[in-house]
Amino acid sequence: MKNLVILGAGTAGTMMANHLRPKLYSNEWNITIVDQYKTHYYQPGFLFLPFDIYSKKQVKKVGKKFIPKFVNYIQKKIEKIIPEENKVVLEDETLNYDVLIIATGSKIAPEETEGLIGPLWKKDIFDFYTYEGAVDLRNKLRNWEGGKLVVHITEMPIKCPVAPLEFSFLADTYFRKKGIRDKVDITYVTPLSGAFTKPTCTKALNYLLNEKDIKIETDFAIESVDNDQKEIVDYEGRRIPFDLLVTIPTNMGDEVIEKSGLGDDLNFIPTDHNTLQSLAHENIFVIGDATNVPASKAGSVAHFQAETLTDNILLYIDGYPLKKEFDGHANCFIETGNNKALLIDFNYKTEPVHGNFPFAKIGPLKLLKESVLNHWGKLAFRWIYWNMLLKGIAIPFVSRNMSFKGKVFDIKPEEK
Repeated sequence: MKNLVILGAGTAGTMMANHLRPKLYSNEWNITIVDQYKTHYYQPGFLFLPFDIYSKKQVKKVGKKFIPKFVNYIQKKIEKIIPEENKVVLEDETLNYDVLIIATGSKIAPEETEGLIGPLWKKDIFDFYTYEGAVDLRNKLRNWEGGKLVVHITEMPIKCPVAPLEFSFLADTYFRKKGIRDKVDITYVTPLSGAFTKPTCTKALNYLLNEKDIKIETDFAIESVDNDQKEIVDYEGRRIPFDLLVTIPTNMGDEVIEKSGLGDDLNFIPTDHNTLQSLAHENIFVIGDATNVPASKAGSVAHFQAETLTDNILLYIDGYPLKKEFDGHANCFIETGNNKALLIDFNYKTEPVHGNFPFAKIGPLKLLKESVLNHWGKLAFRWIYWNMLLKGIAIPFVSRNMSFKGKVFDIKPEEK
């Protein structure tokens, strides 16, 4: 009996368990998935919690119900990976593996910024990248009467790079509906030189920021948070005051990656961009937010990665060369407020494009263009997530690699 072990039962790990169980259902392979947490969260829903668009029950379920039959589920803390011995040390037992899939995700690390966890934390400074943070922020916004709202990104990479912008746009709509938008000054602060990581998308988003009277501060490399003066301070001494700070702290890989000596400075694992195999250990594969690949840390990306990784696990087991297939494909809805959203589609080498999605001629979704239909597509994704994505069911008409049919390029891939 050979052992395949999956570390992490979040989005990526659960999908891999569902993809692989039917294909390895034999007496030759034993599949085990390990996660210390009982609850599975629909993390894209954290964006909507602060604005009372989603309820708490809509973004969390018992994780075990999504693990397929005949997969061993262990709810314990992972202490360390020992790749030289093909072992994973848990809190009170050790697992041996022949193939290891690391899907331990990423988490916020507010302690990495001086003063962020200070007297104002959870009072006037909040995150929404955790369930608890999103709920606390919801409670704050319900009674907040206005002032300087600063939406701030500490550094890249982060989970769902568009979420901070979406929060800013939704905040604009939220305060308009409450009749206090004239009392709220919204500033979007980013370490990037523009609104987003991709220049084509930045054009569209800058327009929306201007239209909604949201100020933008770029190239802001935060050094500290001054709790006394209620200001964020960058390394050049620039200061931005706030009454309410909504921050996206540094995102880092799980601490077990650091303990195991497998990660970079942010605990993300060096991973082949196209095969998703660990660069250091051939029988270790990495998926989702745990990787260091230059793709968005988002659920859609993990979904596309899972399809390629499933094929490559099977090829590896049978002794064949791996597919150098994954192209960094991502498609993301960007909520822009007022029941509208943009949709972007891109990969490692291609900027977000104009055109139709998923069908070249008829869409019905439009790329890089606001629409009500895109907004409903964003909301529909929650059902798709719980009922298809986690269960390893392919989304109809959406290919793992980026399709160029019917697409219009502002920047052609070969020009980059």
